[in-house]
Amino acid sequence: MKIGCPKEIKPQEFRVGMTPNAAREAVAHGHEVLIETGAGRGAGFEDTDYTDAGARIVDTAQEVFATADMIVKVKEPQAPERKMLREGQLLFTYLHLAPDPDQTHDLLESGCTAIAYETVTDDRGGLPLLAPMSEVAGKLAPQVGSWTLQKANGGRGVLMGGVPGVGPAKVVVIGGGVVGTHAARVAAGMGADVTVLDMSLPRLRYLDDTMRGEFKTAYASKGNTADLIAHADMVVGAVLIPGAAAPKLISREQLSTMKPGAVLVDVAIDQGGCFETSKATTHENPIYEVDGIMHYCVANMPGAVARTSTIALGNATMPFMLALADKGWKQACADDPHLLNGLNVHAGKLTYYAVGKALGIDVTSPQLVVKG
Repeated sequence: MKIGCPKEIKPQEFRVGMTPNAAREAVAHGHEVLIETGAGRGAGFEDTDYTDAGARIVDTAQEVFATADMIVKVKEPQAPERKMLREGQLLFTYLHLAPDPDQTHDLLESGCTAIAYETVTDDRGGLPLLAPMSEVAGKLAPQVGSWTLQKANGGRGVLMGGVPGVGPAKVVVIGGGVVGTHAARVAAGMGADVTVLDMSLPRLRYLDDTMRGEFKTAYASKGNTADLIAHADMVVGAVLIPGAAAPKLISREQLSTMKPGAVLVDVAIDQGGCFETSKATTHENPIYEVDGIMHYCVANMPGAVARTSTIALGNATMPFMLALADKGWKQACADDPHLLNGLNVHAGKLTYYAVGKALGIDVTSPQLVVKG
């Protein structure tokens, strides 16, 4: 199979879809790898790293899309990239279709087959291709939130860990999954007073048992949530419904109950955001203010630490990428129901229920598509 990796063109996206190690593995499996020149530079990989691994460097994204059987990326294809997709081509990347009708319709019209990293599952009920970026984003959230809290950036001017005689920042993390757990641990490590909210009592028990008092937990009832955010200096939104639009957990009306200069960090922004006032921002212009509350809503947070993120993502995606290349997507998905869960689009048909529900589009069973 010809596997192509173009340079990411989303603003301030420095990650790359294939590492040189992944390219080397694919070549060893007998596949041809095409890398757009400069694609890896933002993550610290030069073209020579790829040629040493056996890949071929090409000059343009157009050549990658025109030649490759499978396109491997990081972020969802942007509008110019979607125009280059063709019928029968395989796209393997993050998609986040539920809040993005334009992308969804373009992918359906292209006739391509699109497998989304964020909906591939594992036998423990986890999301193995989303998890590494969730870990990165979770660890980044308190870091970027503490920067936003600085007075010069519009925040309350509160130091995360406080100082002797002055209390620490109060941080509320909504969601006790991968993102929330890492965010809470880092915020607690910075000395903040941290509370994690979740609706799963088993998850709250697990956090209490394993974190040994690093942070507090609370049940995510509307009353508890409202009370805690009213006293918070920072709120991290870390709720995920796989493949679906994120639920809105804080309304605009509730902003008036918060402290002026408090910070909302929305890690769910890729899925539409979990605060009513969230809108996607970039690393270049990451923050904005609504009703006196600062919002940090960068849609590709892990891109800020591109080398760490690229290597972590490459470690996770490589086995699936090789299975798709070795067997073809139909056989690979037939052999692995967890990979089949990643199938979102095929030949003009939507194949992921949560996306169809969010966008009001009819859905075809992925099992039927594979059998067909």
